[in-house]
Amino acid sequence: MRMYIGGEWVGKAAAMPVLNPFDGSVVDTVPRGDLEDVDTALSTAVRGAQVMRRLTAYQRYEMLGKAARLMSERSEDLARTITLEEGKTIHEGRGEVQRAIQTITTSAEEAKRVHGETVPLDAAPGPGKQFGFTLRVPCGVVVAIAPFNFPLNLVCHKVGPALAAGNAVVIKPASDTPLSALKLTELLLEAGVPPLGVQCLTGSGGAIGDAICADPRVRKITFTGSRDIGERICKTAGIKKVTMELGSNSPLIIMPDADIEKVAAATVAGAYSNAGQVCISTQRVLAAGKIYGDFLDALKPKVEALAIGNPMDESTNMGPMVRESDAVRVGEWIDEAVGQGARLLTGGSRQGAMYAPTVVADVKPEMRVSRDELFGPAVAVTRFSDIDEAIALANDSNYGLSAGIFTQNVDWAMRFALEVECGSLHINSSPQWRADLMPYGGLKESGMGKEGPRYAVQEMTELKMVVFHL
Repeated sequence: MRMYIGGEWVGKAAAMPVLNPFDGSVVDTVPRGDLEDVDTALSTAVRGAQVMRRLTAYQRYEMLGKAARLMSERSEDLARTITLEEGKTIHEGRGEVQRAIQTITTSAEEAKRVHGETVPLDAAPGPGKQFGFTLRVPCGVVVAIAPFNFPLNLVCHKVGPALAAGNAVVIKPASDTPLSALKLTELLLEAGVPPLGVQCLTGSGGAIGDAICADPRVRKITFTGSRDIGERICKTAGIKKVTMELGSNSPLIIMPDADIEKVAAATVAGAYSNAGQVCISTQRVLAAGKIYGDFLDALKPKVEALAIGNPMDESTNMGPMVRESDAVRVGEWIDEAVGQGARLLTGGSRQGAMYAPTVVADVKPEMRVSRDELFGPAVAVTRFSDIDEAIALANDSNYGLSAGIFTQNVDWAMRFALEVECGSLHINSSPQWRADLMPYGGLKESGMGKEGPRYAVQEMTELKMVVFHL
């Protein structure tokens, strides 16, 4: 496929292969963008921002609504593209497409709600002869840097609100998974987005990322990815608005009164979807000592029942990781934990990029499999004695994106909600739950700012204060 910059589809002699994680076959190739392409994309986006700014809210609503309808018509092709380039199962690919359609649909509705408010300036001391109101205006050029693990929906979470707010957007998809973003760009243009209003620049983030983020023509950067890359972007960006959706090692607390079978099922659903490559994937399971053994007994057969293999096969429950090197890393972390005294309950084997669904028990909080972000198909189970220790263990992390607790005790649930340091808190659910309408973002080193169309539009606009001195 070609990339879209400067108002046209562009090919280059320097190309990058897009590989199928399951068998290593080449799905397609995309151009390897360079610094000249960055300049073309940004200079075009500056002109595009003026075009987008002049569109009415209704025009932005219409074009995004049409884009959502086109996505629905081509949903199976989009799902297959996601699965082929990223490795998640075809069922998960279809689910991602449906979520992406809702994200664009909601963004279309939010285009109608970009407005300011009156400010009661006569409430301040003085003669009271001022009348004030705010205006909410587009930022201008928004750079959207997307991760590999949700190559369509997380692009939509950035592009939809950016366009709804009247900005021009430059998409930089992940190098591993650029095809979904390119197909989305095609649909947006077909839906009526001005040709200068969207750019999709492919290439190595290491080669062009700093140039994109440092450029003063960019007013807003929205990024989803690792904590370390997020920190680099923030240092490079200078004086810009940024939204950082970074990593996590999400805890799930199981209190003694929990329904163990229900918790075990939720743990499997929340830990192994997309081969654990979800920033809010259940990673640290904190189980009360009273039910610790019963939980492991209930969890093990459910994990072992997962069918792994070709993600295009309708019967597959879990596909490969996006790269073999990531599967190797997961194996190293598991082996390290076992070497330090943890117990391998099930899994622990690898074949290429396929790492078996794994449970490691008796994990100490200082072990890397608990302390850092694993981003793979394994859970680390740790025992605790009471709610105080459970909350302390949940908070014993540099991250704070999402957490869950299973309990019927209202006091425990409220303490969890008030005291656990995470942006999303789920009672009687695993941490891996997200509705695309909700404000989504983390505390601590999990980032700053919120996604979800309503909240992202606020972050992708500027607030101006107007005062009439009467």
